[in-house]
Amino acid sequence: MKKIIGLTIFTFATLFNYGCDSILEEHPQSQIVPSFFNSSAGVLGGIAGVYNDIRGQWGTEGFTIEMQAATDEFIQGASSGGGATHTYNGLNGSNFGSAWGAAFTDINTLNGVLKYGQSIDLPDATKKQYLAQAKFLRAFWYFYLVQTWGDVPLHTEFITVPSQADSRQPVADVYKQIIQDLTEAATDLPNTPTAPFLGKAATKPVAQLLLAKVYLTRGWLNSSNDDFAQAANICSDIIAQKSTYGLDLWQDYGDAFVPANDYGKETMFVSDHLLDPKYGYYSVGGAAGGGAAQNLSPWFTNWNYPNNSGVNSFVNAGNIVNSGTSGMIRDSYYGRPYQRIRPNSFKWSSGANSGKNYFLDQAFTNRDADSRYANSFYTVYIANTSITNSATAANNKRGISFSTTIGVDTAVWLPDYEVAGAPQFVGSRPFKGIVVPPSLWKSDLFPALKKFMDPSRGANFNDPSTRPCVLYRFSDVYLTGAEAYFKKGDLSKAAEMINVIRQRASFRKTNTSAQNALAASALTIKASDVTLDFILDERSREFFGEWQRWHDLVRTKSLVRRVKSWNPEAAPYIQEFHTLRPIPQSQIDRVTEGPKFPQNPGY
Repeated sequence: MKKIIGLTIFTFATLFNYGCDSILEEHPQSQIVPSFFNSSAGVLGGIAGVYNDIRGQWGTEGFTIEMQAATDEFIQGASSGGGATHTYNGLNGSNFGSAWGAAFTDINTLNGVLKYGQSIDLPDATKKQYLAQAKFLRAFWYFYLVQTWGDVPLHTEFITVPSQADSRQPVADVYKQIIQDLTEAATDLPNTPTAPFLGKAATKPVAQLLLAKVYLTRGWLNSSNDDFAQAANICSDIIAQKSTYGLDLWQDYGDAFVPANDYGKETMFVSDHLLDPKYGYYSVGGAAGGGAAQNLSPWFTNWNYPNNSGVNSFVNAGNIVNSGTSGMIRDSYYGRPYQRIRPNSFKWSSGANSGKNYFLDQAFTNRDADSRYANSFYTVYIANTSITNSATAANNKRGISFSTTIGVDTAVWLPDYEVAGAPQFVGSRPFKGIVVPPSLWKSDLFPALKKFMDPSRGANFNDPSTRPCVLYRFSDVYLTGAEAYFKKGDLSKAAEMINVIRQRASFRKTNTSAQNALAASALTIKASDVTLDFILDERSREFFGEWQRWHDLVRTKSLVRRVKSWNPEAAPYIQEFHTLRPIPQSQIDRVTEGPKFPQNPGY
């Protein structure tokens, strides 16, 4: 067996019950040796350490950009810092691969758990759950690895001796191991979260959903109807037993992102970030800079509203120019403005998509009936500071003086359609704040994603979020199943599953029953409407910004086509070989014994 390089380093953790919001309390250790797994605490610590390392990726800056940038959904924000991850231009093993090392470290830890955990003195049911957790987590990491890099080292034995030799194993072998692990994990995991794995750790339906995703992805690779049938049947079974699993959709799409519902019925699997900051990776009031294990996901798609909300902003040569006193100050509700990536509202002037942009004209098309646009993005910024604007102030074209009232007046409105008179008028009516329609959106002024915002930060609003990163929601079962039914040729069943999600999206608490019924009818599709692009657009509407897009496009063999069609920054550079990421150069450099560790083609 080839050995992963270097001794395994991990974080030992004991699990504890802190309400239903967390599962980990860390006590750092340096290395694992076989004797560590001779007790139930050691086995449990190994599993918890892996959960901790997932926290060190989802929600952090580098990993978030790798999972979402340079797709059809996102282009660069004003503070992206540039780089090949946004364009594919110059992408190589030196500027990609934030999770490679953590994944293989965790896999070795889990191999230790699985090897020695068989012998620990625990009740059979408890022991089964521990080992099932380890199998799920090993499959979880290998699925990420094989989707991202293709052939990867396949390690199923616990390694204690450092080695400088390693090799890549075929994708088919990796998928075989993943399917075995998930099948066995789903058999032994409980239906609902059970101590000590509280919150939203792996359960039977989570393992089943991941298994369905694995079959679906392998089916695309091999054009396998059997794999598509497996994925479809698994998703249908989860839905049929949703009450057993304590799962369901919220009636209102927006309720899926209310902080109080982070651990609710629609949430299936999360990466925890504790409410008690003493267990976190930051000092209260010390802000954060994107370090490991910090959840900064609320900020990455946030424009600089405190600096670019000048009340007398005007248009020059088709571009909005910031002018006047800012109508907003930074607060916890609207979040910290990182401006790393922004919704892709670039409007094409030629070609097949002339006059269109992905954001409004392809993804969020029926915004009157579909509530997901309104529930996903901030488009109205209510004044959180009071200003007085003189009629004679520079660039105030309204001809009036006025003051803004905190909590009442609108400081910035970003309508999803063109408004005559913008930015200071709505038609001929003077507007106290500024109006910024789509033609004026730019890299530092755009609708911000609000799904992950964390107003609980209070006065310490620059601190990381303590909300969990939600990796899987129950709605994904429907859309994964729909894609599987589509691929196996059952368009009626695919449409049925999609319609559940679309009809949920039609509901608004502010509508009358008649209005909701009309919206549901408007969003209901027929079997003939189901195409690959429709499914991809639907996943965009449902999961915009939820760490899935790059893998969605790669899985469906749509990455190059969709990027060339919609992303102006990446379109000139993307090639077919970019559907696999470059192997980290550090991995290649460290393999000095035996055959050289190969890079992926094209890099």
